[in-house]
Amino acid sequence: MSVEQLVVVLAVVAAAVLGVVRAIRVVPQATAAVVERLGRYHRTLRPGLNLVVPFIDRVKDVIDLREQVVAFPPQPVTTSDNLVVSVDTVIYFQVTNPKAATYEIANFLAGVEQLTVTTLRNVVGGMDLERALASREDVNAALRGALDEATARWGIRINRVELKAIDPPASIQDSMEKQMRADRDKRAAVLAAEGQRQAAILQAEGEKQASVLRARGEAEAAVLRAQAEAEAQAMRAKGQADAIGMVFRAIHDGKPDQQLLAYQYLQTLPEIAKGEANKIWIVPSEMGKVLESLGGLFTPPKSPDT
Repeated sequence: MSVEQLVVVLAVVAAAVLGVVRAIRVVPQATAAVVERLGRYHRTLRPGLNLVVPFIDRVKDVIDLREQVVAFPPQPVTTSDNLVVSVDTVIYFQVTNPKAATYEIANFLAGVEQLTVTTLRNVVGGMDLERALASREDVNAALRGALDEATARWGIRINRVELKAIDPPASIQDSMEKQMRADRDKRAAVLAAEGQRQAAILQAEGEKQASVLRARGEAEAAVLRAQAEAEAQAMRAKGQADAIGMVFRAIHDGKPDQQLLAYQYLQTLPEIAKGEANKIWIVPSEMGKVLESLGGLFTPPKSPDT
């Protein structure tokens, strides 16, 4: 075999090997390869081992079919109350149609970014600052709906849209912080006043109940004292009555004469004069008769002969 023939054989073998290598395409999992034949779309290769026609078929692009996360830089957005806020967004999307993602748009990632910015300005621009800060879920839902509808023809599905941050200007932030502090101070003052009012009401109710209980106790004590005094007076009266009855029975049993009674009467007069209220003592008119009776006690009896 001549050298020329050897070169031809080696060239044919090399071409055959190159053709076999180019004919085999291994597509990784969760990816898809778009194949063109003679410049036109031919088919989409799925994960695994695939065969193509060498030098006729060409793999144009390999598309990642996994869910992708893209964080876009902060975008200035003007709210309905003419305040410029900086909004950070995060997009979660997934390619569902590799052919559409390849041929319907030149750069689907740049398209998603620009569509997000435009939709964000339309949604947030129709809200005031307070509503935009308090309605993140509504903004996320509106963005996702608008983006999913627009990117459907690109073979892309928007799974989720998240607002990372909505940053108002520094002056507005300072004013909002002052307002929040004022609101907190106001709520604290209201709660303190309400607590003082409740404490005063409870204290007044306690004092009222205490006064009622004291008055009730004093009334019951007065009733008990009156009952005790009445019982004591009744017992004293009964005792005096018993004492008088005993004296009367003793006198009646002793059968005193006129002289003894006069003598007892005379002994009682000094006891009557001892009272502090007795400033003036009037001698009874019967005093003379009493003295005559007493005089008879000391006069010796006359003999029968005289």
